[in-house]
Amino acid sequence: MSVSELFDEGAWRAAPGSEAYTDITAHISTDGRIARIAFDRPEVRNAFRPHTVDELYRALDTARQDPRIGVVLLTGNGPSPKDGGWAFCSGGDQRIRGRDGYQYADDDPSTSSGTGGGGSGTGGGSPRTGGVDASRTGRLHILEVQRLIRFMPKVVIAVVPGWAAGGGHSLHVVCDLTIASAEHGRFKQTDADVGSFDAGYGSAYFARQIGQKFAREVFFLAEEYSAQRAYEMGAVNRVVPHDRLEAEALSMARTILTKSPTAIRMLKFAFNAVDDGLVGQQVFAGEATRLAYGTDEAVEGRDAFLEKRDPDWAPYPWQY
Repeated sequence: MSVSELFDEGAWRAAPGSEAYTDITAHISTDGRIARIAFDRPEVRNAFRPHTVDELYRALDTARQDPRIGVVLLTGNGPSPKDGGWAFCSGGDQRIRGRDGYQYADDDPSTSSGTGGGGSGTGGGSPRTGGVDASRTGRLHILEVQRLIRFMPKVVIAVVPGWAAGGGHSLHVVCDLTIASAEHGRFKQTDADVGSFDAGYGSAYFARQIGQKFAREVFFLAEEYSAQRAYEMGAVNRVVPHDRLEAEALSMARTILTKSPTAIRMLKFAFNAVDDGLVGQQVFAGEATRLAYGTDEAVEGRDAFLEKRDPDWAPYPWQY
């Protein structure tokens, strides 16, 4: 298995600098317009450690800054070499969770491995043995990844080939769209099982998507539910045959790329603004200001200031 059994080598090329990644893979479509970023720890159900999250953030931010890229596919490689199981992401690696968060170790990134399940986890876990860099402990920086996905002016599609649990469940929630495997897509919010909780997008925004009653059931009972059930409740956009999962995700991405980039960006931020308060308003307003800068009216205002004259607004009516 080079990357993943679902990976179409003919559709992708390695992203620049991706050879340095150890916990994820990053690829760009052959036309340069779609990014594929994948967790690459299938032996532990693609659980993340701090090093994983650092790489994930870097790859996502690189895609954010690339003007050619309009859509990002976020997925998990697989299957597991141990048991053949599939996972999108099973959350935080509990073996390196300490009393103040998920911990870096001196020998990161080459050694730690563990089991997933945590979301944004604080408190009470057993810290990983070995030296810990005190300056890098206590971070819940998967939340930084959530915010990056939320605010990046690109469409992020969660491509779920298997388990989306704990913090992995929250990641799929914060993505713009989710497509899941009919055969292997499984969802479970394990936060309360491991003494953790995502009290932000992972829970409150999830409740916005599917309703308070079902959201509370998912968190309070921590029971597994299928991709079909997630689709019926509105948490998943499409459920497709497993062997067609990435092909269908690519098809969705290519359809989005036929639309106006500005319209898609503004629509994403408009949808977000309803739930994101003043932060969402600021993001939307910033995009609106950037658009305004491109108008003749804005150019007249700038030029008048630089030329030390009164602006001539006569050509610009008060639109209704």
